[in-house]
Amino acid sequence: MGRGTWDQSWGHSGHGGRRGSWGGGPPPWVQGLIGLAQSGGDSPFVSRGPKVRRGDVRAAVLDVLSTQPMNGYQVIQEIAERTGGIWKPSPGSVYPTVQQLEDEGLVEGVASERRRLLQLTDEGRKYVEEHPDEMAATWQAFEQAVEEEPSDLKPAIGQVMGAVWQIVTTGTRQQRAEAAEILADTRRRLYGLLAEGDPE
Repeated sequence: MGRGTWDQSWGHSGHGGRRGSWGGGPPPWVQGLIGLAQSGGDSPFVSRGPKVRRGDVRAAVLDVLSTQPMNGYQVIQEIAERTGGIWKPSPGSVYPTVQQLEDEGLVEGVASERRRLLQLTDEGRKYVEEHPDEMAATWQAFEQAVEEEPSDLKPAIGQVMGAVWQIVTTGTRQQRAEAAEILADTRRRLYGLLAEGDPE
């Protein structure tokens, strides 16, 4: 990739940091790679956890409260902690679920010194004990997601693209030319890894 191709493909004109046709911001595909996409994360490098199924919030609340009484905020935090931060349900999904569980007689509120706590009723504890598979299934997909989390390529890609965009927007012509050579060499080395095949 020569310097002319570099300047044209990135829409960079001039010298010493003049921006091109994007008017001061990276194109959408670059924004996605460095975490700046305004579309809510359509980038293929954005990590997404398992889809929450109907009933997962209900089962999670019951299972979390089976350990000890908690307030609503603590319930949300405990769910997030158990899923490694992949799933943090919103208050808008947790509190209506708690209300439903109270209506069913599985959860009750108890007064505390600072705020109302939630705890399982005897019927709620019985339900949890009689449905261990339902409780376990709620967390299983998230446990697998944590175990299968790929290497640190995604944050590394984002960091590299951030550095590249700095070169594009503020670098000199010489710096952009040298960056193009670095990227070309990196591409060759990555294809070299694929050519080596699976070491196993």
